[in-house]
Amino acid sequence: MTGKIEKVGIVGAGQMGSGIAHVTALAGYRVKLHDTSQERIEAGIATISGNMARQVSSGKLKDEDRQQALQRISPAAALENLADVDLVIEAATEDETVKRKIFAQLCPLLNPEALIATNTSSISITRLAAQTDRAERFIGIHFMNPVPVMKLVELVRGIATEDMTFEMARSFVESLDKTITVAEDFPAFIVNRILLPMINEAIYTLYEGVGTVEAIDTAMKLGANHPMGPLQLADFIGLDTCLSIMQVLYEGLADSKYRPCPLLVKYVEAGWLGRKSGRGFYDYRENPPVPTR
Repeated sequence: MTGKIEKVGIVGAGQMGSGIAHVTALAGYRVKLHDTSQERIEAGIATISGNMARQVSSGKLKDEDRQQALQRISPAAALENLADVDLVIEAATEDETVKRKIFAQLCPLLNPEALIATNTSSISITRLAAQTDRAERFIGIHFMNPVPVMKLVELVRGIATEDMTFEMARSFVESLDKTITVAEDFPAFIVNRILLPMINEAIYTLYEGVGTVEAIDTAMKLGANHPMGPLQLADFIGLDTCLSIMQVLYEGLADSKYRPCPLLVKYVEAGWLGRKSGRGFYDYRENPPVPTR
């Protein structure tokens, strides 16, 4: 490996992928953004542009820097367009089957020296790496949401990840002005191993009638000084993502304390996924949003 990253490919132009593209372009890297359709890529770039514009209006970013960063982002309609990148970051949905399919299609197209990273928030890095042709050049780089705002990134090595891969990933993340915490490759790593069971317990508290949505969120905001209540946070993360992570914890650690709350399962089955679907523990079709229970 040359030890130098200049071009970065990002697979997934949704909330996480567009956020990663945002900070990567601002740090001076050339970025190629891929998704399943041109419309999704364009929507991702539009989100980046809007978020950067807000940074300019708040005085956190110069307009000249915004314009230069946007020029460094180019759409990659096909995975083949990522053939010349030095690093690919997979930021697709938190579904292992989807991620495996992406890696199977992607690996034959890449430069043999290219690094592959996954933004998974819970799935085994070792298991995902085994689906590629370069387990030694595979690593977990877990950004927090929203990426332009949150300072933390979890770095997670798989069992085969080489030291050079880890050091290149560390240097890359530090160049984005992020703070790194190193997590072992256990289900959900550090942040979600702690955070998601708390959210799941808040949902159980609602399910069992201990408190209403509003009472639970108010209790944690004012009683524990959390900036956002756990049910509001679940809606922000996406209830489908919360359920996926809890299922990874439950299956990976075989402990009943990680059993997903039946109410969480019911909301996901109903398509009530939180802010992105317009309804979750709050109804976002109203202004301001109102609790659904």
